Amino acid sequence: MMIEAIIFGFVGSFHCIGMCGPIALSLPVRKDTLTSRVVSILIYNLGRVITYAVIGLLFGLLGFGFKIAGFQQSLSIGLGLLILLMTILPYFSKKQFHNNNYLLKPLSFIKSSIAKLFGTSSLASLFSIGLLNGLLPCGFVYLGVIWTASLGSAIDGMIFMAFFGLGTIPAMLGIGILSNFIDFKLRNRIKKAIPVFMLLIGCLLIIRGLNLGIPYLSPHLETKSETLTSTECH
Repeated sequence: MMIEAIIFGFVGSFHCIGMCGPIALSLPVRKDTLTSRVVSILIYNLGRVITYAVIGLLFGLLGFGFKIAGFQQSLSIGLGLLILLMTILPYFSKKQFHNNNYLLKPLSFIKSSIAKLFGTSSLASLFSIGLLNGLLPCGFVYLGVIWTASLGSAIDGMIFMAFFGLGTIPAMLGIGILSNFIDFKLRNRIKKAIPVFMLLIGCLLIIRGLNLGIPYLSPHLETKSETLTSTECH
């Protein structure tokens, strides 16, 4: 699970360069030495990882509720279908969903809070920027959250999203240190491949929910009676 999460985060990090790249390039990092620059960037990314871990804990807990209710299979299949619809529908509809006033208000608050923190060059402000940046909309974070909910465990959800965040650090560290050498053509190529990756994740979640008993791909999911029995034994 941890290896899967790191790979997932690493692949998604190239998309993050486009989404979070401007923030990473503008961070009020300490530039006096390479060491201080690296430490500053790592502190910022630590904030992001912690936010992802908390999000994973919450959605893992939600998935656990579905597991206790005996709906883990249905949840996995439903989430897989949701990802497929999210990937396919935009090609058939010109309606834009991102201009939602209910989402814009909290998003504006987060962005304004980040902007204020940019005025202070300290490790505490960098850490806070990272915490807030983890709340900004990101397609790959959404995919990670959906996968987390299908795990049916708060702890597993927290671990998955934490390692997802760790998987994004190499690219984010690279853009912070080697900002003049980042090839944005690579980011654009990755962006074109994102729909294919989303379709793959959607199909994997559906196969996982089919409970085929295939290790790693479609492992046996506990039924409601099995979960309750296991809980009573503990």
